[in-house]
Amino acid sequence: MIWRGATALAGTALRLTAPMTGADWRERLALTGPEVVPGGIWLHAASVGELTSARLLAEALAEQSRLTVTTNSTTGRALARKLGWTAVLAPLDVPQAVGRFLDRIEPSVLVTVENELWPNRSVMADELGVAQVVVGARISARSAERWARLPRLIRPMLERIDLLSAQDAGSEQRLMQLGLPPDAIGSRLNLKLLDPARIQPPHDGPDRAETVLAASTHEGEDEIVLDAYLAAREIVPGLRLILAPRHPVRGDAVAARLAARGIAFRRRSTGGDLDAQILLADTLGEMADWYAAAGICVTCGSFADHGGHTPWEPGAWRCAILHGPHVSNHAADYADLDAAGAAMGCTAADLSARLVELAQDPRRQRGMGKTAREMLLSRAGDPQPLVARILDLAHGGLA
Repeated sequence: MIWRGATALAGTALRLTAPMTGADWRERLALTGPEVVPGGIWLHAASVGELTSARLLAEALAEQSRLTVTTNSTTGRALARKLGWTAVLAPLDVPQAVGRFLDRIEPSVLVTVENELWPNRSVMADELGVAQVVVGARISARSAERWARLPRLIRPMLERIDLLSAQDAGSEQRLMQLGLPPDAIGSRLNLKLLDPARIQPPHDGPDRAETVLAASTHEGEDEIVLDAYLAAREIVPGLRLILAPRHPVRGDAVAARLAARGIAFRRRSTGGDLDAQILLADTLGEMADWYAAAGICVTCGSFADHGGHTPWEPGAWRCAILHGPHVSNHAADYADLDAAGAAMGCTAADLSARLVELAQDPRRQRGMGKTAREMLLSRAGDPQPLVARILDLAHGGLA
């Protein structure tokens, strides 16, 4: 009641100042906006990242129901429109704006991506009989502790949720402790992994076991990988390297370093192909080809301290994964992959030895790649049961 009262006063003040504000702000007050056909599903994602992660789910819903997308940012709205959906800036969580917005779009289901729960939106949607779904939900132990101090705010919002798909078991358990009804729990889904999980890698080519991809190198890592590769090639003469800088604009600088060392190589930007023993992959949009060609992937951003890039893209292509010590961006994922034998951590000093080990043991290499892909598929989950339940709610399943 305190939240609703305070935001009602704010809503009145904002309405008075609306004529002096820009079009985007008036859209957030639900005073203006594009034409919207009422009914169907309202999907809300905070911004570009959340919308991108939910794209496959949104596409599946849009095939069978009217879909209106809201975001908090203009960049998110632009992406949604580019993808062909009706998109509007989300209403501010003041009763007047939320009420105007709900009256305008008349949704049957509100699907919220990740953690965008708002008190007015929650209670007013419930009062109109709008089913509420949360997908990709996650909450850390620290966040759960903070929310536990506000039980009269978080518990009613969670109790109104009809269906929630969490990213992991820990989030699921913490949300139930905060008030989520157990019967609202749906199948787990990691939205960010759905896209790589759709990849269908081809059968291994004859040279794949002796091909190494250095994926998304940063400044300082090209030399580390190159030194390790050249040392390994002394022992495995047929070993090939695809060197793919994170930013292709670095291609000239990397090429100059290779040339200065007298190393024979080809550049993809000037017509080089996989026939080259060393290919400088200095183009955009071709990473899928390099993953498909390489049985061993060195995930970079992990030898220079950039936190490491995702292991799940190479995992999707069944690559055996080698990584450096700096993997804070995906620490738990790398730890689990290492423990399962799907990846190996190493330093610049022993990267060469690890390359030799895997190149000389194709069976182990293939086993690592197979395990990585199986872990990816298990963690991503199957979106179809969740899509079916959301559509059932949209078609009156709540009643």
